[in-house]
This record gives sequence, C-alpha cells and structure tokens, in this order.
Amino acid sequence: MNSSRNIVLVGFMGTGKTSTGKLVAKKLNREFVDADHEIEKRERRDIPSIFAGPGEPYFRNVESEVIRDLAARGNLVIAPGGGAVTVPENVANLSRTGVVICLRAKPETILQRVGRDMNRPLLRAPDRLERIRELLAKRKPLYDAIPLQLETDGLDTRQVANKVIAIFRAQTPPPAA
Repeated sequence: MNSSRNIVLVGFMGTGKTSTGKLVAKKLNREFVDADHEIEKRERRDIPSIFAGPGEPYFRNVESEVIRDLAARGNLVIAPGGGAVTVPENVANLSRTGVVICLRAKPETILQRVGRDMNRPLLRAPDRLERIRELLAKRKPLYDAIPLQLETDGLDTRQVANKVIAIFRAQTPPPAA
C-alpha cells in the first residue's frame, strides 16, 4: 500500500506544482496528472472558457469529480489546481490515498512565475500582485491546514522535487520485512 500512495502537490498557482510534479514523477517512475488538464479533457474546453461560461461553481464541481477519480487511483503524482483546497472534500479525498504536500511561495515570486499567463482567470485584474495577495490571504487558513509544507522561494525545480521526494519517503516508511 505504501509504495502505491499518491504524491499530491497542492498550493497556490505559481508555486511549482506542475513543474515539480513532472520531475518527481519522472524520478520515481510514476504517472504525473495535472487535475486542470483532466478537467479540460473532460469538459472539452479550456478553464477560462469554463469560468466565462458556466462559472467557477460549476468548475469546482467538475474539479471535485476529477479529484475523486484521481484519488481512487494509486502510484500517481497529482497536481490539483490552486483553488482545489477551497472544497474540503477535495483535501479529504486526496489525503485518504496520498501524501499531500503544500508548496508555498511569496506573492512576488508567484507573480514572477506566472508572468503574463492569461490562462489564469482568477488573475484577470488590473493589479495582478494585489490580486495574488488577496487570494493568498483568503486561502491562507486552507493552505496552513495542510500539515506538510514546503517553501519554494529561491529553489529550482530540481531542489523542490528532491525535497518533495524526501518528505514523501519520510511519510511512507518501507514495509516491514
């Protein structure tokens, strides 16, 4: 069971969930799954279109379905979207079958990493840094509730991936002989 536990990287956008998750999956010979990409495949449209059409509540419902399906599988590295933690059921489902690690970064680092990426509907605002600060403040208690935390400021993807692997291994000791 331990070796098949999922590795789940939660955190705000731009904290490195996808880039780190891909590298962790490669190093551990696991499948990487980006929940947002799974949502887009299921819906046959991109996330900005979902937000513009049926809206965020609809998106969160589809996101919860995708997360429930992913959590039922094993041996994955999963990167849910940054807002997945806003639905308590998502964290519960992911925690049941995986080691959940929250990646963190300062607002300025996040802005630098997301740059001018316009595929971020929640950042469509005149002052993107202020919007990041506002969303981070709202979600802070949810991110803080994740017991395993990893600061990614000043680290490259390789360093973050190595720390994630070390945390995962510490949480899943090898089975007794």
